[in-house]
Amino acid sequence: MTDNIEKFLAALSGSLADGTFVKLSLGNYRGVDEHLQKILVRLVNTKKGTRLYFLYRGDTRDTAKNFDFETGVGLVAEALENGFFSGHLFTTANDLQLEIGKKGKSRLNIGKATFKVLPSLDHDREKTYQVDVGSFYLKALGITDDNGRVRDKQQDKWRQINKFVEVLASLVDKSELKEKRSLSIVDMGSGKGYLTFAAYDYFKNIRGVDVSITGVDTKDQLIDLSNEIAKACGFDGLQFAEGTIAGFDVPDVDILIALHACNTATDDAIFKGISSNAQLIVAAPCCHQEIRPQISSPPMFRELLRHGVMLERFAEMLTDGIRSLLLERSGYATKLFEFVSTEHTPKNNMLVGTRMAEPASPSEFQQQLDQLKTEFGITHQRLETLLNAGVQNHATSV
Repeated sequence: MTDNIEKFLAALSGSLADGTFVKLSLGNYRGVDEHLQKILVRLVNTKKGTRLYFLYRGDTRDTAKNFDFETGVGLVAEALENGFFSGHLFTTANDLQLEIGKKGKSRLNIGKATFKVLPSLDHDREKTYQVDVGSFYLKALGITDDNGRVRDKQQDKWRQINKFVEVLASLVDKSELKEKRSLSIVDMGSGKGYLTFAAYDYFKNIRGVDVSITGVDTKDQLIDLSNEIAKACGFDGLQFAEGTIAGFDVPDVDILIALHACNTATDDAIFKGISSNAQLIVAAPCCHQEIRPQISSPPMFRELLRHGVMLERFAEMLTDGIRSLLLERSGYATKLFEFVSTEHTPKNNMLVGTRMAEPASPSEFQQQLDQLKTEFGITHQRLETLLNAGVQNHATSV
């Protein structure tokens, strides 16, 4: 361990001992955990006394744990030896910035304190959000009141908006789009446009990207209202168009979004994304109705799936599992994860496809698909039908 790292850790221990510690962040992670991004540390009051609150921030899920001071300092030391190449310590006396090079050399900068007053140690202190709560569109859409406060009945929607932006930003950062200075996005089934507005605001005004977003929905009144709000906000690159997911002509895009498209409309959206060479396809499926009546339970599952609620949940898993395999067959790497807690919304699973520079062979995924369909008696699935028809039409035209 270099002298600068030891000085950094000594300053951390000293600030905890003399009560000047404010917070700590570890970043520039290059370790073996493919999901971990950074570690954020602050103090928190617990029944056992003041503890170090560690937030392990990942690309799709955060994990929080509390530790005593000695254990916490040890974990910071361990993290700096195992993949984290930068650390930022804030105290009321000084700010310390540690940078570690690839060859083990390090630099420690000590500057004036950013914080002169210690923060609250309450667990439930207000969270910092990516979305500006004072944005005009939030008021126009009914999320906030005239005083810029989130309405009580819109708290769940507010959390969903922020989590969506956080997840989308992380997905972009882990894709080929990270360094791109212009983005084209289509939001299929945009509805009232909460997430569409927030995504545009984030990429345009926070990341400074030249972004163009089109929201598509069947309700002309929502389309007119959304276009009026976009114009009032000066969001020149944001527009809304009337149309169905299946019928809307999607040009080549960087990101295709389809959140809560009902039943096979999700398949239509994923197909549009694949056909338009989208780098990212982000879907939150719901209303899985196509597969359930087709399922023929194998003997080992028969007793389990005779219960309607279990059959429904299994149909959802099977449907999204097939969609994932079809995306992988089409050259995408996939993730399926919970992006909002079920206490805020039951429609909380997100399926993401990221186009691969060097896709795996389609045959291995087709073999898995065939086995699944045979095992559970599935005769047809909308996305597979669309993809197979597209291949046939391409072969005919050639």
